[in-house]
Amino acid sequence: MSGMNQREIDIIEAAFRIFSRYSVQRTTMNDIAKEAGISRQTLYNSFSNKDEVLIGTIRLHTERTIQQIEEGLIGLADPGDLGAKLDLLFEFIAIQPYEIIHASPNAESLLEGMNAASDAEIAISNEKFRELIEKVLLPHAGSLEDVGLTLHQLSDMLRNYASAVKNQAEDLAHLKELLLSMKKITLSCVGVEVVS
Repeated sequence: MSGMNQREIDIIEAAFRIFSRYSVQRTTMNDIAKEAGISRQTLYNSFSNKDEVLIGTIRLHTERTIQQIEEGLIGLADPGDLGAKLDLLFEFIAIQPYEIIHASPNAESLLEGMNAASDAEIAISNEKFRELIEKVLLPHAGSLEDVGLTLHQLSDMLRNYASAVKNQAEDLAHLKELLLSMKKITLSCVGVEVVS
């Protein structure tokens, strides 16, 4: 996974715990080393600065999430299971990140310290999620064309929507309600019967 060795993965997991506790901005390399149970020099041998750790954290989280989604999709191989597939995608792309952020004692400041380097990695991550959504929608390409949409357009909209609503929802119940609405719209677009 991501070409990282076990030490780098352990450091990234420690960094994620610290970022969740104190925010990216307030976390120091010393904090990360201490949480990982290693010396600062060992940390610097793996990552030259906090930006590299942050990028590694985003990359590893993305790869693990995609792997979990793909494993979940194996059991939903029937194209008629689009509703269940959308539920699975939304669970990992919107609901779990929402829960992680809101479980943090510093939820408001958790993402402080993000910068151009991390934004670029997030853009790469978002494209990977969009491609996965497109793959799920592929059996419905013809139905989408009938309503004037392409796979790329709908997958881009779903990925953007799932990312945006997790930041706009009033609470978890509201988030789930918003995602259910998008699921119903998507199913209608591809001609799949909407079951409430």
